[in-house]
Amino acid sequence: MDPQTQVRVRFAPSPTGRFHIGGARTALYNYLLARQTGGQFILRIEDTDQKRYVPDAEEEMKTALRWLGVEWDEGPDVGGPHAPYRQSERRDIYAKYGRELVERGHAYYCFCTPERLSKVRKQQQQMKLATRYDGLCRRLDPAEAQARVDAGEAHVIRFKMPTDGETSCVDVLRGEIKVENANLDDYILVKSNGLPVYHLAALIDDHLMGITHVFRGSEWLPTFPLHVRIYQAFGWDQPQWVHLSIFLNPSGKGKLSKRQATTGAGGAMAIFTTDLAELGYIPEAAVNWLALMGWSYDDHTEYFTMADLIEKFSLRKLNPSPAAVNFSKLDHFNGVHIRALAPDDLSARLLPYFRSAGYDIQAEELTPVVPLIQERIQTLDEAPVIAGFFFHTEIEPDPGLLVGKNMTPAESARAAEHALACMEELGVEHIEPLEAALRKVAEDLGLKAGQLFGILRIAITGQRVSPPLLESMQIIGKKLTVQRMKTAIQCLKEQAGA
Repeated sequence: MDPQTQVRVRFAPSPTGRFHIGGARTALYNYLLARQTGGQFILRIEDTDQKRYVPDAEEEMKTALRWLGVEWDEGPDVGGPHAPYRQSERRDIYAKYGRELVERGHAYYCFCTPERLSKVRKQQQQMKLATRYDGLCRRLDPAEAQARVDAGEAHVIRFKMPTDGETSCVDVLRGEIKVENANLDDYILVKSNGLPVYHLAALIDDHLMGITHVFRGSEWLPTFPLHVRIYQAFGWDQPQWVHLSIFLNPSGKGKLSKRQATTGAGGAMAIFTTDLAELGYIPEAAVNWLALMGWSYDDHTEYFTMADLIEKFSLRKLNPSPAAVNFSKLDHFNGVHIRALAPDDLSARLLPYFRSAGYDIQAEELTPVVPLIQERIQTLDEAPVIAGFFFHTEIEPDPGLLVGKNMTPAESARAAEHALACMEELGVEHIEPLEAALRKVAEDLGLKAGQLFGILRIAITGQRVSPPLLESMQIIGKKLTVQRMKTAIQCLKEQAGA
Protein backbone atom coordinates (compact mmCIF):
# COMPACT_ATOMS: atom_id res chain seq x y z
CA MET A 1 0.00 0.00 0.00
CA ASP A 2 1.21 3.46 -0.85
CA PRO A 3 1.92 5.07 2.56
CA GLN A 4 0.53 8.34 1.23
CA THR A 5 -2.89 6.82 0.46
CA GLN A 6 -5.47 8.07 2.93
CA VAL A 7 -7.50 5.39 4.61
CA ARG A 8 -10.75 5.27 6.53
CA VAL A 9 -10.81 2.59 9.16
CA ARG A 10 -13.21 1.73 11.93
CA PHE A 11 -13.27 -0.02 15.25
CA ALA A 12 -16.75 -1.41 15.77
CA PRO A 13 -17.11 -3.20 19.10
CA SER A 14 -20.25 -4.85 20.39
CA PRO A 15 -20.96 -3.64 23.98
CA THR A 16 -21.72 -7.10 25.34
CA GLY A 17 -19.04 -7.39 28.02
CA ARG A 18 -15.75 -6.09 29.33
CA PHE A 19 -13.14 -4.68 26.97
CA HIS A 20 -10.68 -7.44 26.07
CA ILE A 21 -7.05 -6.84 25.06
CA GLY A 22 -7.87 -8.47 21.71
CA GLY A 23 -10.25 -5.62 20.97
CA ALA A 24 -7.63 -3.13 22.14
CA ARG A 25 -5.10 -4.53 19.66
CA THR A 26 -7.62 -4.34 16.80
CA ALA A 27 -8.39 -0.71 17.66
CA LEU A 28 -4.67 0.08 17.92
CA TYR A 29 -3.87 -1.31 14.46
CA ASN A 30 -6.74 0.69 12.96
CA TYR A 31 -5.51 3.83 14.70
CA LEU A 32 -1.90 3.36 13.58
CA LEU A 33 -2.86 2.96 9.93
CA ALA A 34 -5.15 5.99 10.05
CA ARG A 35 -2.56 8.25 11.67
CA GLN A 36 0.22 7.00 9.39
CA THR A 37 -1.70 7.93 6.25
CA GLY A 38 -3.44 11.06 7.50
CA GLY A 39 -6.72 9.17 7.26
CA GLN A 40 -9.65 8.86 9.64
CA PHE A 41 -10.32 6.46 12.49
CA ILE A 42 -14.01 5.90 13.21
CA LEU A 43 -15.56 4.45 16.36
CA ARG A 44 -18.86 2.69 15.70
CA ILE A 45 -20.95 0.88 18.30
CA GLU A 46 -22.54 -2.34 17.05
CA ASP A 47 -25.31 -2.70 19.61
CA THR A 48 -27.96 -4.66 17.71
CA ASP A 49 -27.58 -7.69 20.01
CA GLN A 50 -29.90 -6.32 22.67
CA LYS A 51 -30.10 -9.62 24.59
CA ARG A 52 -26.38 -9.51 25.42
CA TYR A 53 -26.10 -5.71 25.75
CA VAL A 54 -24.19 -4.58 28.87
CA PRO A 55 -24.98 -0.95 29.83
CA ASP A 56 -21.50 -0.01 31.10
CA ALA A 57 -19.52 -1.79 28.39
CA GLU A 58 -19.38 1.14 25.98
CA GLU A 59 -18.02 3.55 28.57
CA GLU A 60 -15.42 1.05 29.76
CA MET A 61 -14.25 0.59 26.18
CA LYS A 62 -13.96 4.35 25.59
CA THR A 63 -12.07 4.80 28.86
CA ALA A 64 -9.66 2.04 27.89
CA LEU A 65 -9.02 3.40 24.39
CA ARG A 66 -8.37 6.91 25.68
CA TRP A 67 -6.05 5.50 28.35
CA LEU A 68 -4.08 3.81 25.57
CA GLY A 69 -3.94 7.11 23.64
CA VAL A 70 -6.23 5.87 20.86
CA GLU A 71 -8.53 8.77 19.92
CA TRP A 72 -11.21 8.62 17.22
CA ASP A 73 -12.06 11.22 14.58
CA GLU A 74 -15.72 10.25 14.23
CA GLY A 75 -17.96 8.46 16.67
CA PRO A 76 -21.08 8.53 18.83
CA ASP A 77 -19.66 11.10 21.25
CA VAL A 78 -17.76 13.30 18.78
CA GLY A 79 -20.13 13.21 15.80
CA GLY A 80 -19.13 13.20 12.16
CA PRO A 81 -20.54 13.25 8.64
CA HIS A 82 -21.90 9.69 8.84
CA ALA A 83 -23.85 9.92 12.09
CA PRO A 84 -25.45 8.18 13.84
CA TYR A 85 -22.59 5.91 14.89
CA ARG A 86 -24.68 3.45 16.91
CA GLN A 87 -26.29 0.67 14.94
CA SER A 88 -29.41 0.73 17.13
CA GLU A 89 -30.04 4.22 15.72
CA ARG A 90 -29.62 3.13 12.08
CA ARG A 91 -32.45 0.59 11.91
CA ASP A 92 -34.29 2.25 9.03
CA ILE A 93 -31.11 2.25 6.93
CA TYR A 94 -30.67 -1.51 7.33
CA ALA A 95 -34.34 -2.25 6.59
CA LYS A 96 -34.03 -0.43 3.26
CA TYR A 97 -30.99 -2.45 2.19
CA GLY A 98 -32.48 -5.71 3.43
CA ARG A 99 -35.54 -5.18 1.20
CA GLU A 100 -33.24 -4.24 -1.67
CA LEU A 101 -31.47 -7.59 -1.46
CA VAL A 102 -34.82 -9.39 -1.59
CA GLU A 103 -35.94 -7.29 -4.57
CA ARG A 104 -32.68 -8.05 -6.40
CA GLY A 105 -33.18 -11.77 -5.84
CA HIS A 106 -30.15 -12.14 -3.55
CA ALA A 107 -32.19 -12.74 -0.38
CA TYR A 108 -35.58 -14.11 0.60
CA TYR A 109 -38.15 -14.03 3.40
CA CYS A 110 -38.09 -17.06 5.69
CA PHE A 111 -41.11 -17.97 7.86
CA CYS A 112 -39.73 -21.11 9.53
CA THR A 113 -40.38 -21.27 13.26
CA PRO A 114 -37.63 -22.00 15.80
CA GLU A 115 -39.35 -25.34 16.47
CA ARG A 116 -39.15 -26.39 12.82
CA LEU A 117 -35.50 -25.31 12.55
CA SER A 118 -34.63 -27.28 15.69
CA LYS A 119 -36.33 -30.38 14.25
CA VAL A 120 -34.41 -30.03 10.97
CA ARG A 121 -31.10 -29.70 12.83
CA LYS A 122 -31.76 -32.83 14.88
CA GLN A 123 -32.60 -34.82 11.76
CA GLN A 124 -29.42 -33.62 10.06
CA GLN A 125 -27.35 -34.56 13.12
CA GLN A 126 -28.93 -38.04 13.21
CA MET A 127 -28.02 -38.48 9.55
CA LYS A 128 -24.50 -37.13 10.26
CA LEU A 129 -25.04 -34.25 7.85
CA ALA A 130 -23.77 -30.67 8.21
CA THR A 131 -26.35 -28.62 10.13
CA ARG A 132 -27.68 -25.87 7.89
CA TYR A 133 -30.93 -24.36 6.69
CA ASP A 134 -32.73 -26.78 4.35
CA GLY A 135 -33.98 -24.11 1.94
CA LEU A 136 -37.74 -24.57 2.43
CA CYS A 137 -38.64 -20.88 2.17
CA ARG A 138 -36.06 -20.29 -0.55
CA ARG A 139 -38.39 -22.24 -2.83
CA LEU A 140 -41.43 -20.07 -2.08
CA ASP A 141 -42.90 -17.97 -4.85
CA PRO A 142 -41.73 -14.37 -4.20
CA ALA A 143 -45.25 -13.00 -4.57
CA GLU A 144 -46.58 -15.47 -1.99
CA ALA A 145 -43.73 -14.61 0.38
CA GLN A 146 -44.44 -10.88 0.00
CA ALA A 147 -48.12 -11.44 0.69
CA ARG A 148 -47.30 -13.28 3.91
CA VAL A 149 -45.00 -10.43 4.96
CA ASP A 150 -47.72 -7.87 4.16
CA ALA A 151 -50.14 -9.90 6.28
CA GLY A 152 -47.84 -9.49 9.27
CA GLU A 153 -46.50 -13.04 9.49
CA ALA A 154 -43.30 -13.31 11.51
CA HIS A 155 -40.24 -13.71 9.31
CA VAL A 156 -36.54 -13.23 8.89
CA ILE A 157 -34.50 -12.38 5.80
CA ARG A 158 -31.94 -14.94 4.63
CA PHE A 159 -29.17 -14.46 2.09
CA LYS A 160 -29.51 -16.62 -1.02
CA MET A 161 -26.06 -18.19 -1.31
CA PRO A 162 -25.20 -19.71 -4.71
CA THR A 163 -25.45 -23.51 -4.58
CA ASP A 164 -22.72 -24.29 -7.11
CA GLY A 165 -19.31 -22.92 -8.02
CA GLU A 166 -17.03 -21.28 -5.49
CA THR A 167 -16.52 -18.00 -3.72
CA SER A 168 -13.08 -16.42 -3.86
CA CYS A 169 -12.02 -14.09 -1.05
CA VAL A 170 -8.78 -12.18 -0.62
CA ASP A 171 -7.28 -11.50 2.81
CA VAL A 172 -4.26 -9.21 3.19
CA LEU A 173 -2.49 -11.67 5.52
CA ARG A 174 -3.53 -14.97 3.95
CA GLY A 175 -3.95 -14.23 0.26
CA GLU A 176 -6.73 -15.79 -1.79
CA ILE A 177 -9.21 -18.08 -0.04
CA LYS A 178 -11.56 -20.26 -2.11
CA VAL A 179 -14.67 -21.95 -0.70
CA GLU A 180 -17.14 -24.28 -2.42
CA ASN A 181 -20.56 -22.59 -2.36
CA ALA A 182 -22.25 -25.94 -1.74
CA ASN A 183 -20.70 -25.91 1.73
CA LEU A 184 -22.13 -22.50 2.66
CA ASP A 185 -25.38 -21.75 4.46
CA ASP A 186 -28.17 -19.27 3.76
CA TYR A 187 -27.43 -17.03 6.74
CA ILE A 188 -30.05 -14.88 8.42
CA LEU A 189 -29.40 -11.19 7.66
CA VAL A 190 -32.42 -9.56 9.35
CA LYS A 191 -33.97 -10.99 12.51
CA SER A 192 -37.70 -11.31 13.19
CA ASN A 193 -37.60 -8.11 15.27
CA GLY A 194 -36.44 -6.17 12.21
CA LEU A 195 -32.89 -5.67 13.45
CA PRO A 196 -30.02 -6.79 11.24
CA VAL A 197 -27.34 -9.24 12.29
CA TYR A 198 -23.67 -8.31 12.12
CA HIS A 199 -23.28 -9.83 8.64
CA LEU A 200 -25.56 -7.19 7.12
CA ALA A 201 -25.33 -4.15 9.39
CA ALA A 202 -21.53 -4.00 9.54
CA LEU A 203 -21.17 -4.28 5.78
CA ILE A 204 -23.78 -1.62 5.06
CA ASP A 205 -22.14 0.74 7.55
CA ASP A 206 -18.67 0.05 6.19
CA HIS A 207 -19.86 0.88 2.66
CA LEU A 208 -21.78 4.03 3.63
CA MET A 209 -18.93 5.27 5.83
CA GLY A 210 -16.33 4.73 3.10
CA ILE A 211 -14.25 2.20 5.07
CA THR A 212 -11.15 1.20 3.10
CA HIS A 213 -9.69 -1.45 5.43
CA VAL A 214 -11.48 -3.84 7.80
CA PHE A 215 -9.41 -5.23 10.69
CA ARG A 216 -11.07 -8.06 12.58
CA GLY A 217 -10.21 -11.35 14.25
CA SER A 218 -9.60 -14.54 12.30
CA GLU A 219 -12.70 -16.05 13.93
CA TRP A 220 -14.63 -14.23 11.17
CA LEU A 221 -12.95 -16.26 8.41
CA PRO A 222 -15.75 -18.90 8.24
CA THR A 223 -18.28 -16.20 7.28
CA PHE A 224 -15.83 -14.25 5.12
CA PRO A 225 -17.33 -15.73 1.89
CA LEU A 226 -20.80 -14.51 2.94
CA HIS A 227 -19.53 -10.98 3.39
CA VAL A 228 -17.82 -11.02 0.01
CA ARG A 229 -21.04 -12.28 -1.60
CA ILE A 230 -23.09 -9.53 0.05
CA TYR A 231 -20.72 -6.89 -1.33
CA GLN A 232 -21.03 -8.47 -4.76
CA ALA A 233 -24.84 -8.60 -4.48
CA PHE A 234 -24.95 -4.86 -3.91
CA GLY A 235 -22.30 -4.18 -6.56
CA TRP A 236 -20.06 -2.41 -4.03
CA ASP A 237 -16.26 -2.21 -3.99
CA GLN A 238 -14.84 -4.30 -1.16
CA PRO A 239 -12.48 -2.92 1.49
CA GLN A 240 -9.14 -4.59 2.12
CA TRP A 241 -9.82 -7.42 4.54
CA VAL A 242 -7.35 -7.99 7.38
CA HIS A 243 -8.13 -11.00 9.60
CA LEU A 244 -5.80 -10.74 12.58
CA SER A 245 -4.18 -13.61 14.44
CA ILE A 246 -5.90 -15.01 17.49
CA PHE A 247 -4.44 -14.78 21.00
CA LEU A 248 -3.36 -17.97 22.74
CA ASN A 249 -3.08 -18.54 26.50
CA PRO A 250 0.35 -17.73 27.98
CA SER A 251 1.12 -21.44 27.90
CA GLY A 252 0.69 -21.37 24.13
CA LYS A 253 -2.10 -23.94 24.40
CA GLY A 254 -5.67 -23.00 23.63
CA LYS A 255 -7.33 -19.80 22.52
CA LEU A 256 -7.28 -16.99 25.07
CA SER A 257 -10.54 -16.84 26.99
CA LYS A 258 -12.59 -13.66 26.97
CA ARG A 259 -12.65 -13.86 30.78
CA GLN A 260 -9.09 -14.63 31.80
CA ALA A 261 -5.69 -15.82 30.64
CA THR A 262 -4.79 -19.29 31.88
CA THR A 263 -1.13 -19.89 32.63
CA GLY A 264 0.61 -23.20 32.15
CA ALA A 265 0.72 -23.63 35.94
CA GLY A 266 -3.04 -23.29 36.21
CA GLY A 267 -2.97 -19.68 37.40
CA ALA A 268 -4.95 -16.86 35.81
CA MET A 269 -4.44 -13.24 34.85
CA ALA A 270 -7.05 -10.68 33.90
CA ILE A 271 -7.07 -9.73 30.24
CA PHE A 272 -9.31 -6.67 30.34
CA THR A 273 -7.69 -3.44 29.25
CA THR A 274 -8.84 -1.23 32.11
CA ASP A 275 -7.46 -3.78 34.60
CA LEU A 276 -3.97 -3.10 33.27
CA ALA A 277 -4.09 0.44 34.63
CA GLU A 278 -5.30 -0.77 38.02
CA LEU A 279 -2.46 -3.29 38.13
CA GLY A 280 0.13 -0.56 37.70
CA TYR A 281 0.86 -0.79 33.98
CA ILE A 282 1.32 2.38 31.95
CA PRO A 283 -0.31 2.93 28.55
CA GLU A 284 2.99 3.34 26.71
CA ALA A 285 3.99 -0.19 27.72
CA ALA A 286 0.56 -1.66 26.97
CA VAL A 287 0.64 -0.16 23.46
CA ASN A 288 4.17 -1.49 22.84
CA TRP A 289 3.14 -4.96 24.09
CA LEU A 290 -0.12 -5.14 22.13
CA ALA A 291 1.46 -3.97 18.90
CA LEU A 292 4.02 -6.78 18.95
CA MET A 293 1.43 -9.53 19.39
CA GLY A 294 0.81 -10.03 15.70
CA TRP A 295 3.19 -7.49 14.13
CA SER A 296 6.94 -6.92 14.07
CA TYR A 297 9.19 -4.32 12.52
CA ASP A 298 12.27 -6.51 12.23
CA ASP A 299 13.83 -9.43 14.10
CA HIS A 300 15.40 -7.41 16.92
CA THR A 301 13.66 -4.06 17.58
CA GLU A 302 11.25 -4.27 20.52
CA TYR A 303 10.99 -0.81 22.06
CA PHE A 304 8.38 1.39 20.39
CA THR A 305 6.62 4.58 21.39
CA MET A 306 3.28 5.42 19.82
CA ALA A 307 5.09 7.82 17.47
CA ASP A 308 7.47 5.02 16.47
CA LEU A 309 4.56 2.70 15.73
CA ILE A 310 2.72 5.28 13.65
CA GLU A 311 5.85 5.72 11.56
CA LYS A 312 6.79 2.05 11.20
CA PHE A 313 3.52 0.10 11.19
CA SER A 314 2.92 -1.93 8.02
CA LEU A 315 0.22 -4.33 6.90
CA ARG A 316 2.90 -6.38 5.17
CA LYS A 317 4.51 -7.23 8.50
CA LEU A 318 1.41 -8.50 10.25
CA ASN A 319 1.68 -12.17 11.18
CA PRO A 320 -1.35 -14.47 10.76
CA SER A 321 0.06 -17.07 13.19
CA PRO A 322 -1.56 -17.26 16.66
CA ALA A 323 0.26 -15.25 19.32
CA ALA A 324 0.72 -16.43 22.92
CA VAL A 325 -0.02 -13.68 25.43
CA ASN A 326 3.23 -13.13 27.35
CA PHE A 327 2.66 -11.21 30.58
CA SER A 328 6.36 -11.37 31.46
CA LYS A 329 6.96 -9.35 28.31
CA LEU A 330 4.41 -6.80 29.47
CA ASP A 331 6.28 -6.50 32.78
CA HIS A 332 9.52 -5.98 30.86
CA PHE A 333 8.07 -3.30 28.62
CA ASN A 334 6.47 -1.58 31.59
CA GLY A 335 9.80 -1.30 33.38
CA VAL A 336 11.52 0.00 30.26
CA HIS A 337 8.84 2.63 29.59
CA ILE A 338 8.73 3.69 33.26
CA ARG A 339 12.46 4.38 33.12
CA ALA A 340 11.91 6.52 30.01
CA LEU A 341 9.50 8.86 31.81
CA ALA A 342 10.52 12.27 33.09
CA PRO A 343 10.67 12.19 36.93
CA ASP A 344 7.89 14.76 37.29
CA ASP A 345 5.68 12.73 34.96
CA LEU A 346 6.34 9.52 36.87
CA SER A 347 5.70 11.30 40.18
CA ALA A 348 2.27 12.42 38.97
CA ARG A 349 1.42 8.89 37.83
CA LEU A 350 2.57 7.33 41.11
CA LEU A 351 0.68 9.71 43.39
CA PRO A 352 -2.73 7.96 43.04
CA TYR A 353 -1.15 4.62 43.95
CA PHE A 354 0.39 6.06 47.13
CA ARG A 355 -2.90 7.68 48.08
CA SER A 356 -4.77 4.45 47.38
CA ALA A 357 -2.31 2.70 49.72
CA GLY A 358 -3.24 5.16 52.47
CA TYR A 359 -0.46 7.76 52.18
CA ASP A 360 -1.87 11.28 52.46
CA ILE A 361 0.93 13.01 50.58
CA GLN A 362 1.35 15.69 47.96
CA ALA A 363 3.21 15.49 44.66
CA GLU A 364 6.10 17.63 45.91
CA GLU A 365 6.74 15.14 48.74
CA LEU A 366 6.96 12.28 46.25
CA THR A 367 9.16 14.04 43.68
CA PRO A 368 12.52 13.56 45.49
CA VAL A 369 11.78 9.87 46.02
CA VAL A 370 11.15 9.12 42.34
CA PRO A 371 14.79 9.05 41.18
CA LEU A 372 15.57 6.41 43.81
CA ILE A 373 12.81 4.02 42.70
CA GLN A 374 12.49 4.69 38.97
CA GLU A 375 15.10 2.05 38.10
CA ARG A 376 13.65 -0.46 40.55
CA ILE A 377 9.94 -0.77 39.78
CA GLN A 378 8.24 -2.68 37.00
CA THR A 379 4.70 -1.60 37.78
CA LEU A 380 3.39 1.57 39.40
CA ASP A 381 1.65 -0.32 42.19
CA GLU A 382 5.02 -1.62 43.42
CA ALA A 383 6.12 1.89 44.39
CA PRO A 384 4.16 2.23 47.68
CA VAL A 385 5.48 -1.16 48.78
CA ILE A 386 9.08 -0.26 48.02
CA ALA A 387 9.00 3.39 49.08
CA GLY A 388 6.18 3.71 51.60
CA PHE A 389 8.71 3.93 54.45
CA PHE A 390 9.62 7.48 53.38
CA PHE A 391 6.21 8.67 54.56
CA HIS A 392 5.87 6.81 57.86
CA THR A 393 6.32 8.82 61.05
CA GLU A 394 7.64 5.71 62.80
CA ILE A 395 9.11 2.41 61.69
CA GLU A 396 8.51 -0.74 63.71
CA PRO A 397 11.23 -3.08 62.44
CA ASP A 398 10.96 -6.84 62.73
CA PRO A 399 13.16 -7.62 65.79
CA GLY A 400 14.53 -10.75 64.18
CA LEU A 401 15.57 -8.92 61.01
CA LEU A 402 17.33 -6.21 63.02
CA VAL A 403 19.98 -8.63 64.27
CA GLY A 404 22.97 -8.54 61.95
CA LYS A 405 24.11 -11.61 60.04
CA ASN A 406 26.17 -13.92 62.30
CA MET A 407 25.77 -11.40 65.14
CA THR A 408 24.03 -11.37 68.49
CA PRO A 409 21.42 -8.77 69.48
CA ALA A 410 24.00 -7.17 71.84
CA GLU A 411 26.63 -6.95 69.09
CA SER A 412 24.03 -5.50 66.71
CA ALA A 413 22.96 -2.90 69.27
CA ARG A 414 26.57 -1.83 69.84
CA ALA A 415 27.17 -1.48 66.08
CA ALA A 416 23.97 0.53 65.68
CA GLU A 417 24.99 2.88 68.52
CA HIS A 418 28.33 3.61 66.83
CA ALA A 419 26.52 4.25 63.54
CA LEU A 420 24.07 6.57 65.29
CA ALA A 421 26.94 8.57 66.73
CA CYS A 422 28.27 9.13 63.20
CA MET A 423 24.85 10.30 61.99
CA GLU A 424 24.42 12.69 64.92
CA GLU A 425 27.88 14.14 64.36
CA LEU A 426 27.96 14.32 60.55
CA GLY A 427 24.27 14.53 59.71
CA VAL A 428 22.78 12.72 56.70
CA GLU A 429 22.86 15.49 54.10
CA HIS A 430 26.29 14.61 52.68
CA ILE A 431 26.58 10.99 51.64
CA GLU A 432 30.31 10.54 51.00
CA PRO A 433 31.67 11.51 54.46
CA LEU A 434 28.87 9.61 56.18
CA GLU A 435 29.50 6.46 54.14
CA ALA A 436 33.23 6.63 54.88
CA ALA A 437 32.55 7.03 58.60
CA LEU A 438 30.13 4.09 58.67
CA ARG A 439 32.56 1.83 56.82
CA LYS A 440 35.21 2.81 59.39
CA VAL A 441 32.77 1.80 62.16
CA ALA A 442 32.35 -1.63 60.58
CA GLU A 443 36.10 -2.03 60.20
CA ASP A 444 36.80 -1.00 63.80
CA LEU A 445 34.22 -3.49 65.08
CA GLY A 446 35.58 -6.30 62.93
CA LEU A 447 32.42 -6.44 60.82
CA LYS A 448 31.83 -6.61 57.13
CA ALA A 449 30.21 -3.47 55.74
CA GLY A 450 27.21 -5.58 54.66
CA GLN A 451 26.55 -6.66 58.23
CA LEU A 452 26.37 -3.07 59.49
CA PHE A 453 24.41 -1.69 56.55
CA GLY A 454 21.97 -4.61 56.83
CA ILE A 455 21.15 -3.52 60.40
CA LEU A 456 20.79 0.12 59.33
CA ARG A 457 18.54 -0.76 56.38
CA ILE A 458 16.07 -2.60 58.61
CA ALA A 459 16.24 0.15 61.25
CA ILE A 460 15.55 2.99 58.83
CA THR A 461 13.34 1.43 56.17
CA GLY A 462 11.90 -1.64 57.90
CA GLN A 463 12.68 -3.60 54.71
CA ARG A 464 15.34 -6.04 53.57
CA VAL A 465 15.15 -4.52 50.09
CA SER A 466 14.92 -0.78 49.64
CA PRO A 467 16.15 2.07 47.47
CA PRO A 468 19.78 3.12 48.12
CA LEU A 469 20.10 3.48 51.88
CA LEU A 470 22.21 6.63 52.25
CA GLU A 471 20.21 8.48 49.58
CA SER A 472 17.04 7.42 51.40
CA MET A 473 18.38 8.76 54.69
CA GLN A 474 19.17 12.02 52.93
CA ILE A 475 15.51 12.40 51.91
CA ILE A 476 14.12 11.26 55.27
CA GLY A 477 16.31 13.79 57.04
CA LYS A 478 18.48 13.70 60.15
CA LYS A 479 15.73 14.09 62.73
CA LEU A 480 13.62 11.16 61.53
CA THR A 481 16.66 9.00 60.75
CA VAL A 482 18.03 9.47 64.28
CA GLN A 483 14.62 8.74 65.75
CA ARG A 484 14.33 5.45 63.81
CA MET A 485 17.85 4.45 64.83
CA LYS A 486 17.05 4.99 68.52
CA THR A 487 13.90 2.88 68.20
CA ALA A 488 15.92 0.06 66.58
CA ILE A 489 18.66 0.23 69.24
CA GLN A 490 16.08 -0.01 72.01
CA CYS A 491 14.54 -3.07 70.27
CA LEU A 492 17.97 -4.75 70.01
CA LYS A 493 18.76 -4.07 73.64
CA GLU A 494 15.48 -5.58 74.74
CA GLN A 495 16.33 -8.72 72.78
CA ALA A 496 19.77 -8.78 74.42
CA GLY A 497 18.17 -8.51 77.87
CA ALA A 498 19.92 -5.22 78.57
